[in-house]
Amino acid sequence: MTYELRDLAGTVVAITGATAGIGSAATAQLVAAGAKVVVGGRRQERLDELVDTHGSESVVGVSMDVQSPADNARLVEAAVSKFGRLDSIVPNAGIGLYGSILDHSDEEVARMMHTNYDGTVWAVRAAVPAILATAGGGDIVIVASVAGLRGGGDEAVYAGTKSAQVGLAGSLDRELREKGIRVTAVCPAGVATEFAIGTGRVANDPRFANYLTADDVAFAVTTVLRQPRSVRTTLWSMWSMGQQS
Repeated sequence: MTYELRDLAGTVVAITGATAGIGSAATAQLVAAGAKVVVGGRRQERLDELVDTHGSESVVGVSMDVQSPADNARLVEAAVSKFGRLDSIVPNAGIGLYGSILDHSDEEVARMMHTNYDGTVWAVRAAVPAILATAGGGDIVIVASVAGLRGGGDEAVYAGTKSAQVGLAGSLDRELREKGIRVTAVCPAGVATEFAIGTGRVANDPRFANYLTADDVAFAVTTVLRQPRSVRTTLWSMWSMGQQS
């Protein structure tokens, strides 16, 4: 028996936090697989670069702040307006502030909580009606972190937001599976990207050599979407071979 992954050609996927790292890598892999991608992010020049790189027939950019319910609604509206449907959403936007529970201002801590968790909730709430309207079902793939499964020193608030994402994904799976929507939490360990540079990480940290790459995590996202519709993966935890778990 030959086990074949689904063809993503013509499917429409929205990604938040798409202007760098995992989001940008996932965009490239999905376009290569034939998908249409709606990319959301705060940096217009990065959005323009993604459209220029992959072509306006495959990618549309939406300048947005995931903390805003209205902006998440605009992301979904752009998918339906440009491509006529929305099959899947990848809530990927996130920020990390590493340090003790007292190391950052109230405003910084609130921004991390609102971006990482609220931004996921608003993205899902905006996307679900459009995905339900699409024949054949769809996917919600939340990019969380192994920090949400096990915690870690000097990242308590960050880990809490990631744990909340994992809990949200598990609950949504129970709520939406019978309606044809699969929900997955992808939980990578350290990823060598610009994430948290200046807020707990430094550029060119030698430890990055032992981290996952953005392409590794994007592969997980794309593979989840390509599973036969008879299968669902609720949790994908991943580490590089060089990083101690």
